[in-house]
Amino acid sequence: MEPTTKISETGNTYVPYQLLHLYIQDESPPLTPTGNAPSSESELDISSPNASHDESLAKDPALRDSDKDLSHRPKRRRCHETYNFNMKCPTPGCNSLGHLTGKHERHFAVSGCPLYHNLSADECKVYVKATTREKHEEEAKVQEESNRHATRHQTPTSRQTRYKEQVTEMRKGRNSGLSKEQKEKYMEHRQSHGNTREPLLENITSEYDLELFRKAQARASEDLERLRIQGQITEGSNMIKTILFGRYELDTWYHSPYPEEYARLGRLYVCEFCLKYMKSQTILRRHMAKCVWKHPPGDEVYRKGAISVFEVDGKKNKIYCQNLCLLAKLFLDHKTLYYDVEPFLFYVMTEADNTGCHLVGYFSKEKNSFLNYNVSCILTMPQYMRQGYGKMLIDFSYLLSKVEEKVGSPERPLSDLGLISYRSYWKEVLLRYMYNFQGKEISIKEISQETAVNPVDIVSTLQSLQMLKYWKGKHLVLKRQDLIDEWKSKETKRGSNNKTIDPSSLKWTPPKGT
Repeated sequence: MEPTTKISETGNTYVPYQLLHLYIQDESPPLTPTGNAPSSESELDISSPNASHDESLAKDPALRDSDKDLSHRPKRRRCHETYNFNMKCPTPGCNSLGHLTGKHERHFAVSGCPLYHNLSADECKVYVKATTREKHEEEAKVQEESNRHATRHQTPTSRQTRYKEQVTEMRKGRNSGLSKEQKEKYMEHRQSHGNTREPLLENITSEYDLELFRKAQARASEDLERLRIQGQITEGSNMIKTILFGRYELDTWYHSPYPEEYARLGRLYVCEFCLKYMKSQTILRRHMAKCVWKHPPGDEVYRKGAISVFEVDGKKNKIYCQNLCLLAKLFLDHKTLYYDVEPFLFYVMTEADNTGCHLVGYFSKEKNSFLNYNVSCILTMPQYMRQGYGKMLIDFSYLLSKVEEKVGSPERPLSDLGLISYRSYWKEVLLRYMYNFQGKEISIKEISQETAVNPVDIVSTLQSLQMLKYWKGKHLVLKRQDLIDEWKSKETKRGSNNKTIDPSSLKWTPPKGT
């Protein structure tokens, strides 16, 4: 039988609360899986590799005097301060040395990779010297011509006419087709490297057009490198700054591992129904004209008014769930799940209007959680934040735990916004329980069983509210009437605008097996 104690009131009239004796069970907090455990290392040793040698020079006068002649010592290699040597080029077999422009020692993206472009670092350096010299000569000639022809809409100069004729002549020399040996060579290259290398481009077009293409590639790569050095782009980060999602344009917060051809874009276009991502407004417009989706796939397990929740199986709707995870990572810092979505169920909350069901937020949940986690990842879309939808998602996750007759807790670590939301929810649940409690005996276990909140989360919330005390060998909870009255007044002010989950609107049975 569980030990309990009776409620005793204080004799001090100035104390605005009652003392509730609580029996706290000896239950350990849920363990965090190893993959989500935060690292204990907070700093990295970035000291110079020659630090010990420098210290010995400072201590030994003889060595310090001999330091004046440094010809016998190897020169230190100084690296660019913006390089992050933990980053690597994604091209298989590349050591990240060299750059397509020939102006930098290292690269971290396919756009600057010589190996991807079927070149070596030395070839890039030789090429850039030749093109730089030609560029200076061309600029000098253009400046000379512009000085003589200051007005606009002049007839072409003799030099411009000769250049046009030369270009026409060079383009006439384009090969009509590839020989059998060349085709075999190109096919062998394609089969060996696939999409990890650029296709062989020689003899496909004229030398002049190929040269223009190479110059455009090098110029684009140089622009990207300049943005990286200026800090507008960091190694391994996402260049996506905004996404167009329905009628909203959203600023992104964090990196998300979209394919590089999309990650290089400043803006991404996402269908708000099927979550397919696209490169341009035109592609999105064409997609929306033929997209038949108006709500998430899966079963609608909850509906009240315009709010619906859909249960989406990561195994049955893999592409949708992967796109949802990629989208969520733009606004979550600690999220690590992107593509392995099959072991999870996704509960997607939407708000319906005459155009369809618009994504409000979602949470994912393991099908079989060893530690009884009821939430693995949770997100409210930025355009719906601070409107009560996050608390609805949390409340819905605990409602599912109640139906399953389990005690749940979110998986750690929580994001900053997630921790704030959960603490606010736990506080509201406890104050509502205290307000409705009329008995003489109470225990943490009873609160946990009725609310489906883990006992550890209940204790931590009581401590944060300064409602849990240890006095004369017993744990006491302070039934602070001031906090209860404050919560009740806020509830009254919200009135009908308060967004809550109605348990009677849930049409769901716990899934059996996986």
